[in-house]
Amino acid sequence: MMNTGLGARNLLQTTTSPGFTLPPIPTLPQGSVPPLPTIPTIPTIPTIPQFTLPPLPSFPSIPNIPFTFPSFPFFSPPPSTTSP
Repeated sequence: MMNTGLGARNLLQTTTSPGFTLPPIPTLPQGSVPPLPTIPTIPTIPTIPQFTLPPLPSFPSIPNIPFTFPSFPFFSPPPSTTSP
């Protein structure tokens, strides 16, 4: 009786434990290794700051125009409605 229980248990453990635990283990470490080498590609970010520098000086000039535009129309309507 004991022999039959052990035999069945050994078969299940050999077909479920090693078969189910072996494949997932080798796949986990391999998947973590490839993503690591992708981090070194961050050096491409330093190239973006150079592109953002030129547009910065152009921005201060643009806000100057809209600042005077909204000031005129906003100041013109109030006095015009109060005069008549």
